Amino acid sequence: MTEPLRAVLFDLDGTLVDTAPDLAGAANEMRLARGLAALPFEHFRPMASSGVRGMVGVALNKTPQDGAYAELRDEYLARYETRLTRESRVFPEMLQVLAALEARSLRWGIVTNKIERYTAQVVLGLGLATRAAVVVSGDTTPHAKPHPAPLLEAARSLGLSPGSCIYVGDDLRDVQAGQAAGMLTVAAAWGYLGEGGPIEAWQADFVIARPNELLKLLPVA
Repeated sequence: MTEPLRAVLFDLDGTLVDTAPDLAGAANEMRLARGLAALPFEHFRPMASSGVRGMVGVALNKTPQDGAYAELRDEYLARYETRLTRESRVFPEMLQVLAALEARSLRWGIVTNKIERYTAQVVLGLGLATRAAVVVSGDTTPHAKPHPAPLLEAARSLGLSPGSCIYVGDDLRDVQAGQAAGMLTVAAAWGYLGEGGPIEAWQADFVIARPNELLKLLPVA
């Protein structure tokens, strides 16, 4: 990083917050409503970063190309909205990281592909709304990640150059977006990881196994 670090930006699902239990719960509700047995949580977790597409795909083996997909998507979203923070929690070590950033007077924010309607409720419900310096959702800009627009919007909102920000995420799209925005990128190996192949192949600037390893990458307080 050639510029002094001024802010750390996080992906939401799988990086900052473990939302997979509620994402999977809504999908299993759809199965139960159709007389199907609930699937083990482990089936859903790797696909949690793919949102509706991933959850409906695992639960009912349907893709956006299927004729019934739009109706299934709407049903899934309706079910998910009733349980946004029923089981979702900030990763425990991430709470320590956020406190450490705040102690160092480093601002932090959230850049997610989750639409604002749901993002706002999760961030508020988990006590992050008054702490995050910026929150950019999947529909804040005309483009979602891997396009750099959401990250550039976060930097603009903070009054910072992209080069003074780090982006931390658990999906290949996060790394691609961060690189395109000119930010240092950190791949979060504790996350959901999605369908992007081995995390080592994402070409992030850093790969970390646990949230607190992020602090070792930052300037000494």
